[in-house]
Amino acid sequence: MRAFIISSVLLFFSLPLMAEPVAMPPSAQLCGSCHGPTGQGVEPLGPRLAGLSAEYISQQIKLFQTGKRQNATMAPMSMTLQGDAIEQVAQYFSSQEVALVTPHLRGESAVYANPTIKLVYQGDWDRLIPACVTCHGPSGLGGGQFPRLAGQQASYIKTQLLAWQAETRSGDADNMMGNIAKKLTVKEIDELAKYFAEIK
Repeated sequence: MRAFIISSVLLFFSLPLMAEPVAMPPSAQLCGSCHGPTGQGVEPLGPRLAGLSAEYISQQIKLFQTGKRQNATMAPMSMTLQGDAIEQVAQYFSSQEVALVTPHLRGESAVYANPTIKLVYQGDWDRLIPACVTCHGPSGLGGGQFPRLAGQQASYIKTQLLAWQAETRSGDADNMMGNIAKKLTVKEIDELAKYFAEIK
């Protein structure tokens, strides 16, 4: 039974990786200058888009367009995408291949000596911090409105957590990430960013 559950989860989280990449639409060419032609990210210009869901990418573009998410570069860039172009860009980058990660499933370990890994898989309920994988999926593989963290640039993850903490980023339901980020220490943010960037 356990083997069936594990194989089912692995299949579910590898489905996006098996999707056949679509041809780059003209509307995505400008995006590729900072995020790379296949969305693998160009540090420090732009984070990885490959592996993010089309739903999440579309949502973020619209947040930049409405000013609910602020970035001096992305604000004007997002406005170049109108109508069907948003969905075309989102579908293109979400279809790009990313490194396969074998998910560490919740419950595989009951005790974590490493405090960073404990935050990832169990959270810290004394501080009302849920496990990162509660929303971001096993090993941070993401899905739907929750972005993939596995393999994302550490500098980008850190920058975003600090932005949530400083209230310079918004746009999620009920300010969930803002509330969580404010409870994290600078060291925890550094270690979480490094962990997800290097996850295998």
